[in-house]
Amino acid sequence: MAGELDLARERYCEVLGHRYRVADVLPLLAGIAALKGDTEAAMSWWTELLLLKPDHVLALLEKGALLLKTGERAEAIACFEMAATVSPDNPLALNNLAVALAQADRHHEALNGFRRLARLQPENVMPQHQVRRMTSRIVPFWHIPMLNDVRRNDAFEAAIVRAVAARGPDAQVLDIGAGSGLLSMMAARAGARRIVTCEAVPVIAEAAGRIIEKNGFADRIDVINKVSTELAVGHDLMSRADILISEILSSDLLAEDVLSTFEDAHARLIKEDALVIPRAATAVGCLAESDVLGDYCFVGEVSGFDVSEFSALSTNRLPVHGSMTNWRRLSLDVDLQTIDLTRKKHAEELRRLEIPVMADGVATGIIQWMKIDLAEGVEFSNHPSNYCDGGWLQVLHPFPKPVKVRQGSTFSIMVGHDRSSLILMPATLEEACA
Repeated sequence: MAGELDLARERYCEVLGHRYRVADVLPLLAGIAALKGDTEAAMSWWTELLLLKPDHVLALLEKGALLLKTGERAEAIACFEMAATVSPDNPLALNNLAVALAQADRHHEALNGFRRLARLQPENVMPQHQVRRMTSRIVPFWHIPMLNDVRRNDAFEAAIVRAVAARGPDAQVLDIGAGSGLLSMMAARAGARRIVTCEAVPVIAEAAGRIIEKNGFADRIDVINKVSTELAVGHDLMSRADILISEILSSDLLAEDVLSTFEDAHARLIKEDALVIPRAATAVGCLAESDVLGDYCFVGEVSGFDVSEFSALSTNRLPVHGSMTNWRRLSLDVDLQTIDLTRKKHAEELRRLEIPVMADGVATGIIQWMKIDLAEGVEFSNHPSNYCDGGWLQVLHPFPKPVKVRQGSTFSIMVGHDRSSLILMPATLEEACA
């Protein structure tokens, strides 16, 4: 077989030397080079063909595939884009372009490509599967359980109803982080007539627009596909907002850049006396002991080998699904960190906190949850005693190593934040368990 390929290549090169039917011979030479694993030669032949015929679809597809294989994603995407332009309904061109975009982490463009292919081939399961796969990569899983969290929804709506009643139906409402559009629709149902909501993720913004229209509020709510820091008063909003609503708090309080977002809103987007929902949020927690959770964070001897050094590479936070894990509290609840979302500026914080220990045990870390102040008399908490597997989960902040604690003593931790994440670290690890 190899000898036959070599002979064929010789003959085709002879034909090419006479410049006879060049556009027909070059694909054959490129194909032979590819079969022999000579990527560089195959690329060269396809490039030569494209110099003769820049819109040669096969050459664009094959060269694009070789470029993608060698890691040259931008060049591969350019080839596939050209092929899709020349042949708009070519399934292979659409599929290859979407795959290359996905590999280049251009997920939204990849999703649109797979959607286009799914419309072109409704009977083909593969593009439908890719649409779902790409959507799952773009849209975090927690959106659905959060929407199904009745207690959270009721608390937000109670605060929103009070705010709209206080400021009147013509108040400008700004909702940062539209998601499904739920909070904006609550404001509209409460009587607000001017609502702007922004959403950075295109596919989520599109869904919010459809949901808002379906529920009859499209005349009151404008969905803008931007991050809030790109909004401009006088362009996206008629005026600075009288009411700010946002649910961008994460389970561990700060991970979604909440402080920078609220600071920017105070500086540019809302009035001095604007009502802010939520007004504040507090991280609450307790020392916890758990063999189950410990197995997610620490390792010692495995199959007769000491691999404990790998514990240094473990996660610094672990979502806790209340119905899926067991843990024992070693202290009462302690307020760890409060952030006042009505403040215009926030600096990093770090302080020492003494936690009274109520039981002997080995502390895996701090189990943390939230207490949210939405309005006067309106609070929400995902306390683990009566709340699990909702939109906001409890979070384990594991210590670098398990720590022995004694009933009646106090355990010192350094607590604070670096503006984007909570800091919860033992002040000392003198009693750390090996």
